Amino acid sequence: MKNKHLEISAPVNEALREGRAVVALESTIITHGMPYPRNVETALAVQAAITERGAVPATTAVLGGKMRVGLSDDEIDALGQAGDTAVKVSRRDLAFTIAHGSVGGTTVAATMMLAAMAGVRVFATGGIGGVHRGASTTFDVSADLQELARTEVVVVCAGPKSILDLGLTLEYLETHGVPVIGFGTEMVPAFYSRESDFHADYRINDAAGVAAVMAVRRDLGVGGGMLVTNPIPVEYGMERSVIDAAINTAVAEASAQNIIGKGTSPFLLGRIVELTGGTSLDANIQLVLNNARVAADIAMADSKGRVNPSSSGG
Repeated sequence: MKNKHLEISAPVNEALREGRAVVALESTIITHGMPYPRNVETALAVQAAITERGAVPATTAVLGGKMRVGLSDDEIDALGQAGDTAVKVSRRDLAFTIAHGSVGGTTVAATMMLAAMAGVRVFATGGIGGVHRGASTTFDVSADLQELARTEVVVVCAGPKSILDLGLTLEYLETHGVPVIGFGTEMVPAFYSRESDFHADYRINDAAGVAAVMAVRRDLGVGGGMLVTNPIPVEYGMERSVIDAAINTAVAEASAQNIIGKGTSPFLLGRIVELTGGTSLDANIQLVLNNARVAADIAMADSKGRVNPSSSGG
């Protein structure tokens, strides 16, 4: 049934009708993740990277009282200029943002929802939210994790954001039946760093392998999403000791300033950029671009498998 609150752009709608590859993109990275105009430049570069791989980019947002899947360059620029005056839209905020006609940047959770409503199967982002450090007392757990458990979209990222408690985040995903795939690696990358102390559930080395699992999961009807963790390119990865020191300082400052809830991640990521002299922002941009390319390859492989089921074998 058509959702009257959902508006899909003409290029995305045409691609979906024809069974071509589409990759969803979030917009909080535009509104809350980077300063203007770097945010817009990055968003357009990510879309171009997806197009170059043969897929169609579908940036999501809430604009004019509608859930939007697929934005024009001008709309992306407007989001970038709105910055953190836009609503940071997760599942709980979606109806309110639509009803009030507010401008909203979609989080990982909300983007998964919009992608699923539109019929988009693959989504690229930088890193997902998860269980925050100190969650045993704050109970600060991102809605991204619950969305992964319930919504049938493959999310390609560079691992959970390294400001989080990676171990507890992975435990939560295991409990809720979300498989964590290491793309070309047995280790779960830690966002800015290629390595962590944790192993992925499965290693898959290419896009066709991920698409094959997607096809079997659809046949089985198991529901829920998959997390594909794709390490940042070697030349842009940061030393764990350097980034860990910056994170520890930023976390301590957030605690001292009593910053909690939706404001936590933007504060921490922004402060880490300052503490690393901008190096972490450059790394963030490169890992998003890398994830977009991998997501496009997966979407292409998945679309070919659906057109010719025999090609989706292992």
